[in-house]
Amino acid sequence: MPIEPETKDWTWVLERACPECGTEAGAHSPATAPDVLRDAVVRWKVVLRRPDAARRPDGSTWSPLEYAAHVRDVCAVFRTRLGLILAETRPTFPDWDQDAAAVADRYAEQDPAAVAAELAGNARALSDAFAAVPHDAWERSGTRGDGSVFTVRTLAGYLVHEVLHHLHDVGG
Repeated sequence: MPIEPETKDWTWVLERACPECGTEAGAHSPATAPDVLRDAVVRWKVVLRRPDAARRPDGSTWSPLEYAAHVRDVCAVFRTRLGLILAETRPTFPDWDQDAAAVADRYAEQDPAAVAAELAGNARALSDAFAAVPHDAWERSGTRGDGSVFTVRTLAGYLVHEVLHHLHDVGG
């Protein structure tokens, strides 16, 4: 059964704590994101070692493996977006359809150990990129295709929420 595409606008998490996972995205910055990512990788590796990591809990929810593959790709997308913000003046980010990516890349059929290694590599690269951003660049901005504007600071907070929310989704 196909998963219903995500249609919610989650940018509100930058203004208040998420009632589902408890993450306060607005409390995070490029300075805190690297530590959160490093801790999250350890937790994702544990999730992906579960014998049922590839099993969906029901017909309308991704498996832990699919969520992990999504987070792996989120890290790559956010690294690209961070690079654009730092290299250009107010860039518009290329669109990314996360649901189409899950289908096209067959997230459900990927190897959990490979996803764990790739997630760790992408998270490490993104952590290093955030750690290298000078404080005076935190307010540089870019725009998502839907018009949502992100600064380096809010991109970091939004990322932290994304990673931790999906760990919450899978009990990680």
